[in-house]
Amino acid sequence: MHYHIILTERCNLKCTYCYEKSMKEFENGLEEKWDYDMETPVDSGVSIERIKKLIKPTDTLIFYGGEPLVMMDKMKEIMDHVNCKFQMQSNGVLLDQLPTEYLLRLDKMLISIDGTSERTNTNKGKAKYEIITNNLRDARDRGYKGEVVARMVITEPDLYEQVMHLIGLIKVGLYDSIHWQIDAEFYKFDYDKEKFTEFVKGYNASLKRLLKWWLAEMQRSTVHGLQSTVDGPRSTVPKIYPFLGVLGRVMGWDKETRLPCGAGYANFTINTNGNLSACPIMNSVKNMYCGSVEEGVTKEMKCGGWCVGCSYIDICGGRCLYSNDAQLWPKEGHDLVCETIKCLIDGIRGLVDGRRLTVDGKELKNIRELIEEGVVGKEDFDFERYFGPEIIP
Repeated sequence: MHYHIILTERCNLKCTYCYEKSMKEFENGLEEKWDYDMETPVDSGVSIERIKKLIKPTDTLIFYGGEPLVMMDKMKEIMDHVNCKFQMQSNGVLLDQLPTEYLLRLDKMLISIDGTSERTNTNKGKAKYEIITNNLRDARDRGYKGEVVARMVITEPDLYEQVMHLIGLIKVGLYDSIHWQIDAEFYKFDYDKEKFTEFVKGYNASLKRLLKWWLAEMQRSTVHGLQSTVDGPRSTVPKIYPFLGVLGRVMGWDKETRLPCGAGYANFTINTNGNLSACPIMNSVKNMYCGSVEEGVTKEMKCGGWCVGCSYIDICGGRCLYSNDAQLWPKEGHDLVCETIKCLIDGIRGLVDGRRLTVDGKELKNIRELIEEGVVGKEDFDFERYFGPEIIP
């Protein structure tokens, strides 16, 4: 089982899509819809002994916040006394302060970055891109060899350009893989039909361009003019989590039909008072409690609402447990978000069995053909599930 543990709700950044928006979000109706646990502390008050009652050696514990490194001493204490696999989701700003012995024990890290220096610094604050990338260089210099996931928030439709920048950071060894989340349906006040409609048009066009690039990268040695973007022994399949996760379900390798992130059945969150939540962004919502560190998991959850009956739900699982239940945007806004999901799923289906695409006048074989001919194997698309990437942006 994968468990996020919220070390604190405090953060050392004030990102535009998180802190800034939360400061504008008042009277969104959730206080009437949900039962909030007002006794949930800001910082984790869960003792080591309580954590040890839940966590087994085969489990994975993912440090989460807020910003988990704000509570570095608590994190180190857990790592000193709990026997399991450790991972972390962080903004990376304090990563250089984490002692090497603890850094090297992290199996994976999701380090947030939103693309180029200009985009990241616009969203996160002055020079944050430079701090994050410098800290990752330092981590690699200190011997960190675990997977580092570039976790993006997409606030503009230029997905292809931002991912291409991150591919460059993969090439120089800072990151290993990419995931992104669209900034949509998480706040009530920010819905703008006209603006988001234009976003969807641009984003879907950019997504289709990225899908074509991904297919071409799998066979770049056979297509004139394509250059490698991943050096050395790395897979010829760029590790882009939304593509890998959807492909697994389209191909039938992943038989699960619930949320690909695992929220509510394969991934639970230890909140700051020791209750188990279905999702880390539902820290203090009693409606989403699924047990406690003493009891273990007592119930599971899945998406309902507007997604019930949709022909795509067995692939996307409903996108997001939080936004699906909160319904902060109107149905028309939700449907616009669904257009991006359908574009992704239909795009992957097209890469598997669709008509051949062309690059520089040469045809690209589809994924099923590449597998049948041994150009790539099923193992090239494998990835660890349920540790943080939501899969559906």
